[in-house]
Amino acid sequence: MGVIRLYMENPQTYEREVLGTLTENQLDFLMNNLEEEFEEDEEYLLNADTLDFLKNQKADKNLIALLEKALARTQDCIDIFYLEE
Repeated sequence: MGVIRLYMENPQTYEREVLGTLTENQLDFLMNNLEEEFEEDEEYLLNADTLDFLKNQKADKNLIALLEKALARTQDCIDIFYLEE
């Protein structure tokens, strides 16, 4: 597996913005704890409630920091997704 990059979609421009990289364990955690709309989906909705849920599920502190930084850039929620490159 190559590098796993986490992105957000800018809600105003719909452009992809790199948030950072994920470890395989962090990606597995997200996939196991976030709901996918479709089986092949790699996109997740992130808001304050979702972030609190992930914290309660004992998410990796570096993953939480990355998600908090991303969420701080918006007032409501963001779409995040990953790509294995």
